[in-house]
Amino acid sequence: MTIRFDGRVAIVTGAGNGLGRAHALGLAGRGAKVVVNDFGGTRDGSGGSLSAAEAVVEEIRRAGGVAMADGADVSDFAQVKAMVDRATSEWGSVDLLCANAGILRDKSFGKMEASDFAKVLDVHLVGSFYCCKAVWDGMRERKYGRIVLTTSSSGLYGNFGQANYGAAKSGMIGLMNVLAEEGRKYDLRVNTVSPTAATRMTEELLQPQAQQLMRPEAITPAVEYLLSEDAPTRTIMGAGAGSFAVIQVLESEGINLPETEWTPDAVAAHFAEISDMSKARALEGAFQQTQKYLAQAAARAGIKL
Repeated sequence: MTIRFDGRVAIVTGAGNGLGRAHALGLAGRGAKVVVNDFGGTRDGSGGSLSAAEAVVEEIRRAGGVAMADGADVSDFAQVKAMVDRATSEWGSVDLLCANAGILRDKSFGKMEASDFAKVLDVHLVGSFYCCKAVWDGMRERKYGRIVLTTSSSGLYGNFGQANYGAAKSGMIGLMNVLAEEGRKYDLRVNTVSPTAATRMTEELLQPQAQQLMRPEAITPAVEYLLSEDAPTRTIMGAGAGSFAVIQVLESEGINLPETEWTPDAVAAHFAEISDMSKARALEGAFQQTQKYLAQAAARAGIKL
C-alpha cells in the first residue's frame, strides 16, 4: 500500500451505510483515525439513530483500526462544529473530509413541494458547506487538508424526478471550484467524486446482477486517491463498478459578432459555429471566460489590451 493515511484524522459523513461505510472502512484500513458520522435517519431524512454509525465503528475496531461514532445532523451547523471540535480535541486535528451524507425526496417537478426541495438542498449542499466551514480554519492553520465532496450524474447530466437532488449535486461543483482556488496556497486540495453504486438510495433501480457489479467498495479507491497527499485539486472524478473517469465542464471556442449583429437573429444564424465543440476546452477560473471574450472583441476591434 503506497497510499496511506497514518497519523491523519478523517471525517466521513453518511458513513453508517453504503458509500460512506465503504469509505470509512477503507480509510481506516489504510491507517486513518475515522469519525464515522451518520444521523441514522431513513432515506428521506426522517428519524435518527446512532446505531448504524456505531456498528461501523465496531467493524473498524475489530480490524485493529481507530474510530469514533458521531450522530451530527450535517444540516445543523452547531452539531457539525461540535463534531469537528470533538475530533480535534480527541485526536489533535481533522485532516481529511469526505462529505457524503445525503437523502432522497424524489418527485416530478410539478408534484414537488417546496419543503422537499429545501430539505434536500439543506442536507446535500448546505450540509457540505457546513462540514467544509467547520474544518476549514484548522486545515488552513496547519497548512494541510484534503476534502472530497459528492456530486452525482443527476446534477451533472439530469435525471427525471430529481430537481432537488440534481440542483444540490450540481452546486457541489461550484463549491469545489471556489474552495480549491481559496485553499491552494494552504495546501488544501478540494475535489469531487461522482459515484454510481448499489446503495439503499438506488437499490430499487438495479437488478441483482448489476448490484453485485456496482458495490460501494468500487467507489472508495477514487475517494482515497482524492484524499491522498499527492491528490490533484479541483477535479471531478466519476466512479462505478471499477470504472474511473475525469469529468470536465467545457466551453466552446465561440465566435465574436460585430455590434451590428448583436441580435437574437444573428445568434440563431451563427449557432452552428457558436456551438462547435471541436476546440472546446475546460476553463480554470471565472475570469478566464472574461479574458477570452475580451481578447476576441479586442481582436475584432483592432485594440491592444
